[in-house]
Amino acid sequence: MIRLLLALCLLAAAPARAADCRSVTFEDQPYTICTMDPATDHLRLFLNAPSGDPFGDFGAVEAAHGPLVFAMNAGMYHPDRRPVGHYVEGGQTLTPVLTGASAGNFGLLPNGVLCIADGSVRVVETLRFVAQAPVCTDATQSGPMLLIDGQPHPRFLPDSTFRNIRNGVGVSQDGQTVTFAISDAEVTFMDMARLFLSLGAEQALYLDGSVSRLYAPQLGRDDWGPAMGPIVGLLAGG
Repeated sequence: MIRLLLALCLLAAAPARAADCRSVTFEDQPYTICTMDPATDHLRLFLNAPSGDPFGDFGAVEAAHGPLVFAMNAGMYHPDRRPVGHYVEGGQTLTPVLTGASAGNFGLLPNGVLCIADGSVRVVETLRFVAQAPVCTDATQSGPMLLIDGQPHPRFLPDSTFRNIRNGVGVSQDGQTVTFAISDAEVTFMDMARLFLSLGAEQALYLDGSVSRLYAPQLGRDDWGPAMGPIVGLLAGG
C-alpha cells in the first residue's frame, strides 16, 4: 500500500501518459481493460534487474526505472523465469522465435508475438512474424493467439468448461489502439477472444492464465501473486 501511494504521488508530478484503465462487463463477465495509443504511449518490456536477476514484480521495475502508469505480466516463462519463446528488450534479442511444437497453452498453435516498435504495436501470428521479420525494439512471444484476422483461434471450443483468470493483448485493425485485458473472474479462451472482438481488435494474443496480474494505479490496483517473468509496462515519464 505504501508503494502504491508513493507511485500515485510520483505520477502527479510526472508527465502524463495516457493509459485509460477501466472496469467493464461483457457477456456477464467482469474484466479490467487498459487502452493506449501506440503513437504516444511508449510501451516497454522488462525482464531482468541491473543485478541480472529477474524483476519478478512491478515494484522492482519501479525501483529501477521510476513510476509506472500501467503494467502487466507479458508472456509465459520457465521456472527460472526465462521467457519460453521469443523475447527482445531494448533492441537486444534474448531468446529466439520458437516455431515448433511445445507443451501447454503456448503450444496451442498458432501462437504469436507482441512486437513493440517506435510509435507502433503489433500482434503477429508466429509464422507470419518469421516471414515478415519486423523490427521490434521489444517483443514477447506467447500463445495461443486469441484472434487472427478478426476470427477466434480455430481450436477454441464455444462450450469449453476450462476456465481460469486470464489476460491478453489486442490491437485494432488500423493499429492505432492497443488494449490489454485481464478477467476479474474465471473465463474461457473463447470468452477472451469474444471480448477482444467486441473491443475492435483484429489480432489478439493470450499472455497467461493463473499468474495474470495487473498494475493500474489510477484504479488503485496492484495485483500480488507468483513472481513473474516478462513484464510489459508504461512508464510515467515516457
